[in-house]
Amino acid sequence: MNILCFSDLHRDQDAAEHLVEMAAQADLVIGAGDFANRHQGLSDTLDILRRIEKPTCLVPGNGETVDEFRQATRDWANCRVLHGDGWTLPTTASDIELWGVGGGIPVTPFGDWSYDFDEETATEMLAACPSGGILVTHSPPIDTVDHDSAGRIRGSHSIRACVLRCQPKLVVCGHIHSDWGKQVQLGTSLILNAGPAGTMIQLD
Repeated sequence: MNILCFSDLHRDQDAAEHLVEMAAQADLVIGAGDFANRHQGLSDTLDILRRIEKPTCLVPGNGETVDEFRQATRDWANCRVLHGDGWTLPTTASDIELWGVGGGIPVTPFGDWSYDFDEETATEMLAACPSGGILVTHSPPIDTVDHDSAGRIRGSHSIRACVLRCQPKLVVCGHIHSDWGKQVQLGTSLILNAGPAGTMIQLD
């Protein structure tokens, strides 16, 4: 299965157009949040991305709320927005279990506009994540693909704990721009900070 993964478009329409082209070669498309900038311009990229005809799983970033996101994608038939819930995707081989949690985790220093959650709340939203599937989060697991431009780690303890407990085959995230495109292993899980350019992952 070819999975097109991306994050952090931040209203970049050229990047969205490129992702539509890339999606023709994908079986599944995953977007890990931050389509808008501070709740502005959510439709700038979504109006382009809705041309994608493949099954698409999205989570909100810290720049848009889940309510804003679900309202903006309500007419996108093959798109599923996840936030503290899951989606079972049937395939010819076997069903794929996806689980998603969006927003900034832990709470960011950006102020009231940022759509953030503390670690305790995130732990609750991750509690029912199935084992061996695909986990989609906006924030990375701590000490993986979460090193900011100053070298500090900015990820989430609760997401890391979920990964170690559930051992998803793939974790798709974003949020930390300086680690865009980086991939690491955490236990048996591949962790990808996707970024806006798009990365194609092949998953058995």
